[in-house]
Amino acid sequence: MSSKERALCQIFSFQDCKTSPDPIFELPAPGLTPTASPIVIDNGSFQTRAGWAIPGAEFDSPRLLFRSVAARSRGAARSETQIGNDIPNLEPLRWLLKSQFDRNVVVNFEIQELIFDHVFTHLGIASEGSVDHPIVLTEAPCNPLHCRQMMSELLFECYRVPYVSYGVDGLYSFYHGNNQRNIHPPHTGIVLSSGYHCSHILPVINGRLDAGNSKRVNVAGSQAMSYLQRLLHLKYPGHVAAITLSRMEELLHEHSYTAVDYHEELEKWRSPSFYEQEVHRMQLPFSIKVPGGCVSVEERQERRAQQLRRLQEINARRREEKLQQDQERLDRLMAVQELLDDGLLDQFHKSLVELNMDSAEELQSYINKLQLAVEQGRQKLLQSDGTELKMEVSELEHPIDEGDGVALMDTDFPEDTLPEKPANVVQPMFSVAEYHQLFVGTERLRCPEILFQPSLTGEDQMGMIETLQYVLARYTPEQQEALVSNVFLTGGNMQYPGMKERVERELRAMRPFQSHFKVTMASQPALGAWYGARDWVLEHPPVGGAAAEEGWISRQDYEEKGGEYLSEHCASNLFIPMKIAKLVPTRTAEPSITTQVSTGAPATVSMVTSSLTTSCPTVAADVTVVTT
Repeated sequence: MSSKERALCQIFSFQDCKTSPDPIFELPAPGLTPTASPIVIDNGSFQTRAGWAIPGAEFDSPRLLFRSVAARSRGAARSETQIGNDIPNLEPLRWLLKSQFDRNVVVNFEIQELIFDHVFTHLGIASEGSVDHPIVLTEAPCNPLHCRQMMSELLFECYRVPYVSYGVDGLYSFYHGNNQRNIHPPHTGIVLSSGYHCSHILPVINGRLDAGNSKRVNVAGSQAMSYLQRLLHLKYPGHVAAITLSRMEELLHEHSYTAVDYHEELEKWRSPSFYEQEVHRMQLPFSIKVPGGCVSVEERQERRAQQLRRLQEINARRREEKLQQDQERLDRLMAVQELLDDGLLDQFHKSLVELNMDSAEELQSYINKLQLAVEQGRQKLLQSDGTELKMEVSELEHPIDEGDGVALMDTDFPEDTLPEKPANVVQPMFSVAEYHQLFVGTERLRCPEILFQPSLTGEDQMGMIETLQYVLARYTPEQQEALVSNVFLTGGNMQYPGMKERVERELRAMRPFQSHFKVTMASQPALGAWYGARDWVLEHPPVGGAAAEEGWISRQDYEEKGGEYLSEHCASNLFIPMKIAKLVPTRTAEPSITTQVSTGAPATVSMVTSSLTTSCPTVAADVTVVTT
């Protein structure tokens, strides 16, 4: 294939896909059994995925996939809120979009409740006041206890679910990948997860997350999208409105790739032949205007006559408005002059001050000027009426040429309103389609590169590989060997072509000579968390009764242990309960008190209080009760 043909094949059009509202499914037959089927919800910061954890090919994929956003104008009713796919085009409503996330942590539980309502309604759950199905929900690594407490309160108090299980999305995907490769638990490895707002390095040892050595990098898909938009805005300032975030998202997902060697790849782009072959020309929508040369002479003359008539109408309207203003000002000045004639000097001087004039001579001068302007305006109006009549007669007798009628325009009207264009000037050839093309070259690899070099966007933090090296350095050599033998890549921002090869190259440069490691990419990086949660539920179903299965939180656990309680399992966070010390104000030592109580039998109660230490914020008290 020649380079010209190759270049023609690199012209792409933006899809600008518009979503359609999610259908409302019927409750499946297995969900009607006495043992309710669990619901798996991958609560992602970019996309929410929900479906049933039921064996069978019909339920082996999520039924709902929609953006985790809600749009509701201020003052609108709750029922008027649009959720996810109910919004066909995000760009016109982007200023109204709200998410339940702050980075990757749920903080807006009002929006989260709307998301849950949307999920349960479209899954076919129509029970009043409760959802009688166990819920499996993903959460952020090292999720704050307060956020989990609010989430448990929402699920148990508002929806009255029987069981809840929380897990980390990256660990669920790791669990699913190990099951596909027939690796038996407990699993050991390290997970590199990159989503929409954050990226994580999650070491897993013997099937449990090592939360103390887990790290977060605040660079992910949303930062790459904003960086790409900023680069193209600087490159094409004439198409700022057309370079939207939705189109940048499409560019990242469909046209970007990760360079195995970033600097070597940039050197390749210096070659003109390589640039012509690899650059992607993105065609923006445009409309072609009909050129003026296709208009006939009669039509051109008619348009010229219409323009002249419009100018005459505008001039006449302006003259009438100016004449009316001058007449009103003249009447006001004449009224002030009458005050002087009537001898009302005080009111006359006050009126002069209001008019910002100093003397009666200045007032008379203004009156004379306005009288002259009013008289001239009336004469112009009369002349314009006669000119219009003559113009109508001349239009019937003679065709209008290009230069006719110019003298009829008002001298005050700007001369550059209708610039004259000679008909014999040859216009240069101009391709409108090429003007509306975005040449995406090195931007295809520069934006995914911020995952490894956040300094490209001005972020003062380590990249993912540098953070991985820092995490590995905290383990013994034996543990490092076990971790790098199972490096797992997951998350929607890991889907760039060349990502696995890049991580392998970086690990080869990082690890000792002739050491072994293995990098595995998730089969479906964006959906791996949902599939892993489904696999875990099918292997660890909730059991009835007060005692819940490992990994499940029952309603009794919620009431007894609090909303922040977490039942740990192989894909969950670690539960570290907070110890809250009650602060009691210090008091001085009190003498022992003896109380006599006379009930049916004589009894003597002696209470002895130990001395209090004023330096300690808490109170330690020993109480001894003696009964005789």
